[in-house]
Amino acid sequence: MKVLYIQSSPRGERSHSTHVAQAFLSEYSSKHPDTEIITRNVFEMGLPEFDNTLVAGKYDIMHGRKHSDALRDAWASVEQLIEEFKSADKYVFSVPMWNFSIPYKLKQYIDIVAQPGYTFAVGENGYTGLVKGQAFIAYSRGGAYPVGSDADAINFQSKYLEFQLGFFGIDIIETVSAEQMMSPPENRDRIKAEVIGQAIDIAGKF
Repeated sequence: MKVLYIQSSPRGERSHSTHVAQAFLSEYSSKHPDTEIITRNVFEMGLPEFDNTLVAGKYDIMHGRKHSDALRDAWASVEQLIEEFKSADKYVFSVPMWNFSIPYKLKQYIDIVAQPGYTFAVGENGYTGLVKGQAFIAYSRGGAYPVGSDADAINFQSKYLEFQLGFFGIDIIETVSAEQMMSPPENRDRIKAEVIGQAIDIAGKF
């Protein structure tokens, strides 16, 4: 069993979403000691830029056109990331809310691995996900975004990420949300402790 853990905060031990995800993984590892956990922080991965070279390599190779070694190497860097992503059996994400959505480096990572013929297919009946597995997501947010509230309407963090994972074919998604992380410490710490407890409970059944 292989778990791919994607961190998307540059804040290290100050990251609330990371704390929650680490508690989840600690419990999960205790239940499944033989599991291989691969940790990647999108801010430390040196993700390739989707620039003109990479785009040219993508389309030349996908359409069987003549291409240079440089274009082949550029596209190979994308294929390596996709291969690692698809090799996992389960996925864990720690995701802070940035500007009502996800951190830009996580969006870059998703844009890289979201490729036709690799993570999804296009056919007569529309799109089909090509990735198998299940995911756990630990969200953190400065404010509160209760489901159905006016604030929920501007929560593009969970709506986007869960849609994209489902698009890939990952249709079992468990989540917890550490909200109000910008509130006074006593309230913040109480909420985070409750969310960590929720994460540990999920880990026991994940």
